[in-house]
Amino acid sequence: MNKISGLKEILELDPNNSFARYGLAMELSRLGDTDASLSEFDLLLLNDPGYTAGYFMSAQTLATAGRLPEAIKRLKDGIQCAGKCGNRHAVSEMQALLDELDR
Repeated sequence: MNKISGLKEILELDPNNSFARYGLAMELSRLGDTDASLSEFDLLLLNDPGYTAGYFMSAQTLATAGRLPEAIKRLKDGIQCAGKCGNRHAVSEMQALLDELDR
């Protein structure tokens, strides 16, 4: 069984499993299926807006796809979320990428 099939099986049993949703989004991104990946990231953040890694990795996916305004917005949203959660490491990582993209 490949990773995508396994993650989809988990999500059939538990559609709100944030870890599996994130894994599926990452795997789809790795395979170059940007639209499907971003759909999974969007669903992840809709259901679990505190999942800060989702903001960072979806912003990277958007940036790689050349969708810079969307990537910048996602990073700003992620920085706000991570700040509320007290996750300084995530804030730092996202701010560094934002600084790089927002030149």
